[in-house]
Amino acid sequence: MSQLEDSAQEQNGGKRYIEIRRGTVDSLLVCEITEYEWDSLKRGTSESIFLNVGIALFSISCSFLIALFTTTMDARVSNVFAVIVSTCTIGSIVLILLWWSKRQSTNPLIKEIDCRFGRADARGKDAE
Repeated sequence: MSQLEDSAQEQNGGKRYIEIRRGTVDSLLVCEITEYEWDSLKRGTSESIFLNVGIALFSISCSFLIALFTTTMDARVSNVFAVIVSTCTIGSIVLILLWWSKRQSTNPLIKEIDCRFGRADARGKDAE
């Protein structure tokens, strides 16, 4: 430690302080929301589970399809693999379509909060 730091530390009762630098902000927007809105935003969308399981099923389908085409196996095992591939593919398509159709369930809530500030068109501008 330098002498300057030693003397500053002695003046502050032996405590070291961290220098904090703060940049200024042009404006600050305080947004009041209800408890229901906060809980809804915290909870998020439950539809994301559809996407996660759909992607997992698609990965399983691809793995079994590659194994089906690259290895030699008897007819019974290849039929089992074909059933797994078709089931996982159909399941992944259905779950991904379900996610796609329900993925914007929090947008009406966000638009409602934006309208309180006269920013009803803000969501449309961000999307472009």
